[in-house]
Amino acid sequence: LGTFSFHETKNVISGEGGALLVNNPHWAQSAEIIREKGTDRSRFIRGAVDKYTWQSVGSSFLPGELIAAFLHAQLEQAKEITAKRLCIWHQYADALDALESKGVLRRPVIPVDCQHNAHMFYILVESEQVRNALLERFRAAGVGAIFHYIPLHDSPAGLQFGRTCGVLTRTKQFASCLIRLPLWVGLPEHELADVVKVITDFFANDPVFL
Repeated sequence: LGTFSFHETKNVISGEGGALLVNNPHWAQSAEIIREKGTDRSRFIRGAVDKYTWQSVGSSFLPGELIAAFLHAQLEQAKEITAKRLCIWHQYADALDALESKGVLRRPVIPVDCQHNAHMFYILVESEQVRNALLERFRAAGVGAIFHYIPLHDSPAGLQFGRTCGVLTRTKQFASCLIRLPLWVGLPEHELADVVKVITDFFANDPVFL
């Protein structure tokens, strides 16, 4: 079983919802029943049975017609969407190269034998104090940059139900120093330049980095 999310923050979106990938016919039939409110309605629609009935547990996981159409159009344009996002991603990477050379931030590292889909562009700064100061500068400029997730093992449920091997020092460090920059398929070049300018001005004018 595999899954895709179509949440609004993903590359291809439907607001909420996702897709389940199944390569076993037995599990595919079970998934259809769960999806169809616990009935075998999908088999009925295909003509495999003469009526559909309640078979097992399930819920109403069917997307509405408008949401499905909205998503389908994007799936048809998935390659183009990815290409545009990659273009924006590389614009960020090129624009921030000089600041990484100065040692004030780090950009994402993509291994040479890997590909990515430009889901996000982030920067890592020196400390949580620097991150918070830069986020405040973004807020003042009206830029929607945010920090990333709280590490799962530090979340309330993680502390209650999870377990770790060691203290995960690096995980905590990265979580406290990471900022996600705005990235969506229609991001105008002038707005990207505004984001970069906030970062550049911050490190040029902050006394810590002079």
